[in-house]
Amino acid sequence: MGLKAVLAVKQVNTTIPIKEHKKYTYKLRDLDISHANQVWSTDITYIKTKEGMVYLAAIIDWHSEAVLAHKISNTMDSFLVMDVLDEALSLYGTPEIFNTDQGSQYTSEIHTQRLKNKGITISMDGKGRATDNICIERFWRSAKCERIYLNEYGSMMELKRHI
Repeated sequence: MGLKAVLAVKQVNTTIPIKEHKKYTYKLRDLDISHANQVWSTDITYIKTKEGMVYLAAIIDWHSEAVLAHKISNTMDSFLVMDVLDEALSLYGTPEIFNTDQGSQYTSEIHTQRLKNKGITISMDGKGRATDNICIERFWRSAKCERIYLNEYGSMMELKRHI
């Protein structure tokens, strides 16, 4: 019948804060999401390949639940998140609010300054509160259980072709 078991695996912590970076408050509590480009959020997840760990960053619109941009990289740095941000901004304009976790890529000067320059309100999950970014966390779970965990990837290029 083609059935396969999908097992939950231990999460890898991809959120590494830097104390010196400014943290912003969470702005989405009890917010009524009523239109596209009201709230975007982003996150990074990891995917194992036979060549090693790679990182997938994506931006999602909370109203449409559409993935606006994504990138896969073998490094989890500011370049990865800036590439994704720049792509989403060029394709879809600017959101009112942009929500992230407190990871160093998102609290970096280059990332926060780009958002401020565009007049975008910055929102960050509370420390240890992945549920604050539930829209993209739910997307990761669906993507992994319905597609990624069902396949074995030999390389980052193979994963990129498949995604």
